[in-house]
Amino acid sequence: MGFCFWVCFISLLNFYSLSFVSSQADASAEGTVFIDGKAPIGRIDDDFICATLDWWPPEKCDYGTCSWGLAGLLNLDLNKNLFLNAVKGKAILSHNNYSILFIYQSLYFSAFSPLKIRLGGTLQDKVIYDTDDNQLPCTSFVKNTSEMFGFTQGCLPMNRWDDLNSFFQKAGAKVIFGLNALAGRTIASDGSAVGAWNYTNAESFMQYTVDKNYTIHGWELGNELCGSGVGTRVSADQYAADTAALQSIVQKIYQNVDLKPLIITPGGFYDSDWFTEYIDKTNKSLDVVTHHIYNLGPGVDDHLVEKILDPSVLEGVSGTFSGLHNIIKNSTTSAAAWVGEAGGAYNSGHNLVTNAFVFSFWYLDQLGMASKYDTKTYCRQSLVGGNYGLLNTTNFEPNPDYYSALLWHRLMGRNVLSTSFTGTDKIRSYTHCAKQSKGITLLLINLNNSTTVQAKLAFNSTMSLRHKHRSRISHHKHRIHKTTIIKLPQGIDGKIRREEYHLTAKDGNLQSQSMLLNGNILSVNSSGIIPHLEPLRVKSAKPIMVAPLSIVFTHMPDVTVPACKVQP
Repeated sequence: MGFCFWVCFISLLNFYSLSFVSSQADASAEGTVFIDGKAPIGRIDDDFICATLDWWPPEKCDYGTCSWGLAGLLNLDLNKNLFLNAVKGKAILSHNNYSILFIYQSLYFSAFSPLKIRLGGTLQDKVIYDTDDNQLPCTSFVKNTSEMFGFTQGCLPMNRWDDLNSFFQKAGAKVIFGLNALAGRTIASDGSAVGAWNYTNAESFMQYTVDKNYTIHGWELGNELCGSGVGTRVSADQYAADTAALQSIVQKIYQNVDLKPLIITPGGFYDSDWFTEYIDKTNKSLDVVTHHIYNLGPGVDDHLVEKILDPSVLEGVSGTFSGLHNIIKNSTTSAAAWVGEAGGAYNSGHNLVTNAFVFSFWYLDQLGMASKYDTKTYCRQSLVGGNYGLLNTTNFEPNPDYYSALLWHRLMGRNVLSTSFTGTDKIRSYTHCAKQSKGITLLLINLNNSTTVQAKLAFNSTMSLRHKHRSRISHHKHRIHKTTIIKLPQGIDGKIRREEYHLTAKDGNLQSQSMLLNGNILSVNSSGIIPHLEPLRVKSAKPIMVAPLSIVFTHMPDVTVPACKVQP
């Protein structure tokens, strides 16, 4: 009786949620999603989602606003349960009802686990490490406008490094540490940094890390020193020599360690000539090429919302992804491309824009576009801190993009399928093979503020639709060839379901910091537990309804294509 009640309750909830989704628009339009399922066009890491922690102290201010608080690496409170839950976490499967919980083997499941966390940012090239070789006072950053980057040199005490690693181990995080690449260099009259990297302090720090059995997923050299640089720059030739030095240090220090860290560089803005020369000269020493994305301009811009909702602005950064992809493809390197830092709007973002619902249009579009061009990992600036954190800087509660990232992590598998949309240029569309499940997952982003889009599917490949008859256990398949708009046979369409996750802003306010999933607000409970992300279950014969200014993930477990049979 209890189980029947909950099944009926959930069905009723789905009915009302579907009514919510379909009643949002005054106008409607039809369109078609074209999915090429013959072969994957890219493959992402299983732990594609990454976020950053930065060095900024509370005194970091932009345009008169100081948005970092105590979110910097030297003063972040590592004892908050909500912070731990958000990284690894506990996400509840259901709310306060045992009759439904007993169906599951465990009350909780992890949030990301593992989440890649990149430690770095502008001030990383002014950090010294307080190891035994350090002869300088270990002091914090002090604001000084006459200094490069506006702050004096800062220091990482080893007891703080111990505390950070204790947190990372509890959270199951994969850590990428950004090393100071300006050590030993001088700044020339033209603004460039000259001389070889002095790695003495970095080597001592890395040795300390290994001696303490701390696991580092990757060591990254420098921050935004490539191309024309930010603050200063290093030539591609010198950077290649420094990368080789880093590789030699890693090989020496990790010679008796089974799990070797990645060599990652340069962590800066894409410059075609610089990256071409650098990649050609590091084909034997480099594992990951990182670049940064801040394509929306300064955080002070009052037109950020309009930019985010403009498909031409979103598409404009595709040249960066395709350019780096082509350089790597045409070189002899085995290095992979990552986005090492991306906050959209530089100088700490913009409150109630880059930490609000509207930013998920930009963020999810970035994840989809990066994947199309074979980017393996995407690091969001930031996990917490500034006005673009996945988490609130003060109380660590998730901002809307946290839930967008979590849905991506759970639904979008490694193999990327070529996808396009016809009917309107206001729909952004991306498809992956489903994650840890059969079928595919489609992401649709509707940038139109007044029109609901009814999306049909078309596949340019041989594909199969699975369904079951009541009296049989075995699967029956309908095979479809060439480019075909999918419509399930009437006799079986009632038996095939897809799962939909509709994301909208609370009260229709794009600058709200609350997100609705299928009409229900997403929020942590009083124990700091991340909510379960429950889908709607919809008959597969129906078009996918994408309300104005909404985002829809659609998991279709019964659609199989050849590309999803290819092992990453």
